[in-house]
Order: sequence, then structure tokens, then C-alpha cells
Amino acid sequence: MQADLGQARTDFGGIGLMQTPTARMAPLGDISLNHSHVSPYLRYNISFQPMDWLEAGFRYTAITNQDYPASSDPGRAYLDKGIDFKFRLLEEDRNTPAVALGFRDFGGTGLFGSEYLVASKRWYDFDFTLGLGWGYLAHGGGIGNPLSAVSDRFDERSTENPDEAGDFEFGDIFSGDVGLFGGIEYQTGWEPLTLQLEYDGNDYRNEPFETTLDQSSPVNLGARLSLNDNVSLSAGWERGDTAMFGITFRGNLAGLAQPKTDDPSPVPIQAAPERTARDWQAVSSELQANAGMRVRRITRDDDELIVEAEATKYRSMLESEGRANRILNNHTAEDIGTYRYRWQSVGMGLRDDVHDRQAYLDAAGSTSYDQQYHYGLYASALTQPGDTPPAGELLYQNNLDQFTWSLSPGLNQNLGGPDGYLYQVYAKLDAEYRTDPNGWFSGRAALNLADNFDDFDYVANSRLPRVRTNINRYLDETSLGIYNLQYTRTLRFGQDWYGMAYGGLLEMMYAGAGGEVLYRPFNSPVAFGVDLNWVKQRDFDQRFDMRDYDTWTGHATAYIETGIEDVLAQVSVGRYLAKDLGATFDLSRQFDSGVRIGAWATLTDAGDDYGEGSFDKGLYVSIPLDVFFSESSRSSTTIAWQPLTRDGGARLSRRYTLYGLTQDRDMGHYWNDYDRLWE
Repeated sequence: MQADLGQARTDFGGIGLMQTPTARMAPLGDISLNHSHVSPYLRYNISFQPMDWLEAGFRYTAITNQDYPASSDPGRAYLDKGIDFKFRLLEEDRNTPAVALGFRDFGGTGLFGSEYLVASKRWYDFDFTLGLGWGYLAHGGGIGNPLSAVSDRFDERSTENPDEAGDFEFGDIFSGDVGLFGGIEYQTGWEPLTLQLEYDGNDYRNEPFETTLDQSSPVNLGARLSLNDNVSLSAGWERGDTAMFGITFRGNLAGLAQPKTDDPSPVPIQAAPERTARDWQAVSSELQANAGMRVRRITRDDDELIVEAEATKYRSMLESEGRANRILNNHTAEDIGTYRYRWQSVGMGLRDDVHDRQAYLDAAGSTSYDQQYHYGLYASALTQPGDTPPAGELLYQNNLDQFTWSLSPGLNQNLGGPDGYLYQVYAKLDAEYRTDPNGWFSGRAALNLADNFDDFDYVANSRLPRVRTNINRYLDETSLGIYNLQYTRTLRFGQDWYGMAYGGLLEMMYAGAGGEVLYRPFNSPVAFGVDLNWVKQRDFDQRFDMRDYDTWTGHATAYIETGIEDVLAQVSVGRYLAKDLGATFDLSRQFDSGVRIGAWATLTDAGDDYGEGSFDKGLYVSIPLDVFFSESSRSSTTIAWQPLTRDGGARLSRRYTLYGLTQDRDMGHYWNDYDRLWE
């Protein structure tokens, strides 16, 4: 194992030395969880590398020498929240250093708010860093700000105020005095160990809450020991008189994968039979078991066999089609020349993918045909104008009415409020009954296994209706609740138009009815949707009784595949549960592994009625479950971090969205999976 020079995590999270950042970046897709303790600060950090040139982080800092006034626990330390960004401006080459621009505690209280410009250069086993800092990084600097020549607004930096937490203070960036910081990291002869020497630009005389910390030296000394590729320990001596200890857990979201050893092998290609199969029920069952296709209809039109199906197992549509090609070849006579796969989702047609049978067989038998087949396949991926049954002879039909269920664990959590970390671990029973291809009942019951929501005491003052901040009562007043019980119907009513209607117990807190319309052209980077819902607040026991509060809520949403490194931008404008009006901005990036990482922010006319801060925000990671298991699956789970539960900007947690149900309308990474045809 090797410590990886230039990959240490700072006390604040993110790549750097101890107190100060460097210009280094983690590998694409890197995620790290870091904890550090240097009195009086306990820091808990999570950092992401969503782009080669962007590092983002989210942090909680417990200030142990300050009480949390809003907490009912007199001994609880003040908990500060912050968001960090670092942008790479220049990559290192033979003659020039790497250069980065960064923002620390951006959009938080500003207690540790800093901006910096930093350069790093490696020389053999040494990595040198030198930077200019503003704000917290420059409290000991005393260097006049050169930007004052541009505007006098750069002369002074306002005093941080925790009561104004959550705002983006653009007026303060790069203001106030400038300080120097830097250091050296050395890779020792023992590969797991690196050593650090750092010059700290902060003199600790202007710490949060107008406190002062002793600093006998601006030079910090540290060491990092890699236990393995995923865990490292750090220790140091900071401020000349204070010990630091830390631990970092690392992983990579872009490279998450697990060999699919439990998937069935593709069936061997056999000689075509003299007569086409008559037992299409058996063929349908084989397509379900081996190709992951839930077949709705099979039709023959002249020399073309049309299979209408839903994808149930493989995230790669091309893998399903390659497996199906083999199955159909072994059951159809030579007079069938084309296989057309008409993909659907809960009864809605998404697209047609067409395979020439003989071309596929030629390519499967000789690599010299691979490229030719690729181009032919590319030209045959078509959109379908409607959902009417195809012309020709109907060979098989299945109404898809069936019952399915699953049992799995669940987690509700709230982190960052005055009550500390709150959690609920529960068992969830999910069930679904398809009444026909376009309609289904869905339900979810949850049994509480363990929680500490008895500690949920702090409910901020608010002039808004309590649409979310009474979550503790929903979680605390019943051990068995109905989280969802609804009926949903879908419709495709034009070449690019989709619709959905639903009603029932829509989520833990709300019942009602609503609908959605989505315009999504085939393989287009842009889609538009509108949803409208009437909802009524449910009683705390999560059964069938209702409370007095009801409202209309809904949004118009634009979905834009930006073309920049698989980044999806979503902008939603509308009315929220507390009747406030505003917009939600969501940016996310999907890696080749299928993992999606994203961040969102909501701003509404609720303004100061939010409580702490003037807007809502959060981070999330959506992970396909099959990256952890040896069998393919199209299921995924989402982990989200939200600083506080607020009433402003609260959205209805709809179980289904048309954009999600029509995800295969986008060709996505279809062509990247071409090699899977021959596995």
C-alpha cells in the first residue's frame, strides 16, 4: 500500500496538508469521509470529486468551548455547518505548478469563511505548496489586499454572525487582509507514511465567537499513515502546543463495480430450427430469466419479429438485446430476418431497437464484422410514434397483471440541528400489484426497529405552516406506519408526450391526488414536465386519519443534459407545501458505474421564515444496488444529506416521476456497452 503523495485530507476535509489546502485534486469519483480533532474543534467532513477539476465538500464543526443556545441540552457544543469548493485552474506539467482557486465555508455561517489561490509543485518525493488566503486563512497575515486598488469594498471584511447562517455572502469574498500559507509533504521510504510541514496563515487571535486561542508557533508538523487503500490515520502538532488526530475513509464512486458471477450465462447460439417456435410462453419465460425482459407482446410482421417488453434486470439495454438475440435465434426459423425490441415502461412506449439477425450472427462468429455491425445497429435505433399494437400476427400476449413484494431495511436521519444526530432504523415492506400494463397499486409499510427521535426537542420559530418540522411526531408516535398506498396510471398520448395520474396515501405525511405531464423527445438532451397535486396532511399515527391542513402544490421542471461530463441540470419553479413560491436548482453528475452524485438548493419567497438561513440545500448520492452484488439489478438507493429540516421550500415526496420512469428514452451509454453483445 502507498500513502499517495498529495492526497492527504486536511482538518477541514478536502485535499491539503493540515489546516491549509493544496492545489491537488483527488481522482475522479473519489469520496472521502474524514474526522479530525484539534481542540477546541471536532470536524466531520465529506468530500467529493465530481469532476476532474472540481472538489466539493460538506462539513460539520463542533466548537466544544461554545454551547448551542438553541439546544435543550446545556452541555451540547455549538455545531457549525459549511460547504467548500475548489476549482483547478491549471494542471501541473514539467515547468509549471498546479493552480487552484478555492472557497471554504461558502454558504454557511462564515465562521471559517476563506478564499484562496494556491499552487503546488512536485519534485521527486516532495510536494511543495504556496498560497494566498483571505478570511480565516489570513487572520495572521497582515498583508494589504491588492484588490483594494480595484474597489474599496475589498478593504474590510465584515464580522461573521452565526445568526445569519446559510446565506451566500458574495460581498465578502476576497475582502480584508491577505495572508500567506504553504508547506511541504514528503513521501518517506516506507510507502504507507508521508510527513508534512506547514506554515499556517492564521494566528488564532480572531476565532469564532470572538475567542482567542494560544499559538506558540505558526509551523505545524504532521504525519499520515495509510492502513490500506481505503483507510488512513493522521496525527500532528499544531499551533506549537496542540495535538491533532484524524481518520479518513476513502472510496471511488466512478469505479464501483462487482463481477456479475451470479448472472446466468448467455445461451449458446444454435442452428436455426426448421420451424418457428409455437410455445411462445416458454420463449417469454426464457427472455425473462436470461435477458431480463418482462414480455408484454410478441408479434410477427412479415420477416420481422417484434418483442414488446419492459427491462427488469440489466442496466445495459444492449446487454438484454444481445442475450435476447441468441434466444430468439434458437427458436425462430431462417425466414425471420429482423428482431425489433419495443421497449416500454409501465405501459408507455420508449423506443425501438432493431437488430439484423444475420449481421448479428456474423459479428458473433467473427470479430472482423464487429465494426460493421456497430454501424448497422446505430442506424437502426428508432423512436416509435405511438403505443398501438404493431401490425402483423399476434403470437403472444401477457397483460402483466401480477403481485410482487420485497422486504428491506430503511433509514431516516436528521443531522446538523441543535438536537444532534437523529436517526430511525426501520424495516420496510414494499408491495405492488399490476392491474394492467399501465396501472398499478403500490404500498409501503414501515416497522420502527430503533430510533432516538425522543431527543428531537428543537422546533424553530416559524411563521410558515408546520409542513415538515413536525417530522419527529410522525416518527415517534407510532411503531408501525403506512408510508405509501396509492394507485397510479400512465399514458403515452403523443410521440414525445407522457402522462401520469395518481391518488392515495402519497407519502409519510401527505395524502391526496395529482398528475404529471412530461414532454421528452427521443434521445434529446432536454425535457420539460409539469406536476400538480392537491394534498392533505396525514395524522401522526400514519394510518388513514387526516389533519386540517391542505394545499395545492406543483412545479414546472426543465431537465437539461448539459453535455458537460454527464451533468444533468434540473430547474423546478412552483408552489411548495407551505404555500411559498420559488425555485429548486439541482445539478448532478453520473459516472460510468451508474452512481449519480448531486447537490440542490431551493430559494422561495419565505425569506427569513425559513429559520436558520434564507434557503434550503442538500447533497445526495444515488447508487445502483448491483455495484455491491454479484447479480445484475436495475434497483438503486439514495443517500441524502440535508443540514436542517425546514418548512420553507418543502416538496411533496412523490414515489414516481415520469422522468425516472422514462429514463430509457435516453440512449445514455447504450453504445458504450457494445462489447457486452459478445460476452
